[in-house]
Amino acid sequence: MAALIRRLLASTFAYQAPSILSALLAIVTLRLYTGHLSTADYGYAENLLTAIIFTSILLRFGIGEAFVRFWFDDEDHARRIGLARTATAWTLYASTAITALGLVFAAPLSRLILAHEDATLMSIGLFGLWVFTNLEMANALLRVEERLKVYVIAAISNILLTVALTVGLVVISDEGARGYVLGNYGASAVILVALWVLHRDRVSFRPPRGTRVLLRFGGPTVPADAAAFALNVVDRTYLLHAQSADAAGRYGFAAKLSTVVIVAVRGFQAAWPPLAYSVTDEAQAARLYARVTTAYVAVTGTVVCGVLLVGRWAVKALADDPSYYGASEALPWVALGWALYGLVLVLVTVAGRAKVTTRNFPATAAGLVVNVILLVALVGPLGIAGAGIALCGAYVVIVTVLHVLTRRLFVVPFEWGRLTRAILVLATLGLAGEFLLPTHGATGLITRFAVLCLAPPALLAVRVITPKDLKAVLPGNR
Repeated sequence: MAALIRRLLASTFAYQAPSILSALLAIVTLRLYTGHLSTADYGYAENLLTAIIFTSILLRFGIGEAFVRFWFDDEDHARRIGLARTATAWTLYASTAITALGLVFAAPLSRLILAHEDATLMSIGLFGLWVFTNLEMANALLRVEERLKVYVIAAISNILLTVALTVGLVVISDEGARGYVLGNYGASAVILVALWVLHRDRVSFRPPRGTRVLLRFGGPTVPADAAAFALNVVDRTYLLHAQSADAAGRYGFAAKLSTVVIVAVRGFQAAWPPLAYSVTDEAQAARLYARVTTAYVAVTGTVVCGVLLVGRWAVKALADDPSYYGASEALPWVALGWALYGLVLVLVTVAGRAKVTTRNFPATAAGLVVNVILLVALVGPLGIAGAGIALCGAYVVIVTVLHVLTRRLFVVPFEWGRLTRAILVLATLGLAGEFLLPTHGATGLITRFAVLCLAPPALLAVRVITPKDLKAVLPGNR
């Protein structure tokens, strides 16, 4: 068990390394971008970037998820290579066809998605859709073989190129939202081509064949994945139409500042499925799922607690324009929403392990319905904070329904006592600090940070994490 946890940690840290670099660079670049982009422009760009990810989920039709799952079903190298070529070819042809169709209707699509006509911005977004979709598949090839060094090099190169290009387009050339979106995906196109060359024996440009098995597994995951991610689209779109582009921009900025949580979730998202599916012993896998869930809640819960306590100072430090300061109202809720999304990933792998992916959609659909209801009820009186609360409420529903629907497919002995203690301790520290300590000035920042520092020893004190757990995952221990 300890060896598996160490393997997960190593993979997660490797996948997190580029995100950590991106977060550090954001300290500099966010001030530059917010100084050259109005909150409206930022809202348009972030809404489009979110729509790209959502559309890509639909477009891939679960091929990537099926590829990762079936890779571990067959150890024959030649058949694995054939599986990779089929998956990459499907992705290429599907993304090219949809992108070409979208370019024809770029103007009406921009009105639908952005509540604002800009065919050029929409066309850039469609190019981004093509690049992002194919790059996700190229990264999946690295993930199944755990080629961590190559992944890190490619991702860091992508980040550095993206920053250079985006700064040039937004800050120097003053291209606004168009430059922001093009900067995000122009560099990714270069990395995509490089990975295609690296994977040339695994990438096919011929029409795909033999996709039926992959689509049969992956297809049912699409409504669930789309509905889960749609939460991030619906809230921004609702704010854009019901409030204003400025409100959507502040909410998007809050989501950007939630990177401190997203770093952990994205790394976990990349590392967890290959490890979860590679463990063949059912009893060992069940214990692994339970232990990983406890550790995930403890780590991400501590980070969310920190966001709640000191998020106001982060907003003011990273926004060049005071019109962005209102993002702090939604920041803790958006961060909590991302942390809850990681729990969704754990439960989705339960269904994936049993190869019963049809159970996911009822849960995510219920969450989406709850999200819409809460948006309508809360955004009016609470503004962007209401949108953040709606996001959290939706993910709570998804996690609850998913657990009910999947608990008999693969029985996981979740450590409910530890989970409950972790939530109570972190909620108590966070809420006590929020309501009892100053909300501004050096005194507020120092005292709140001191409260945050109490979280790790408090978790140890109530035995959410034990010294034995820590010792077991240290390198060199067996």
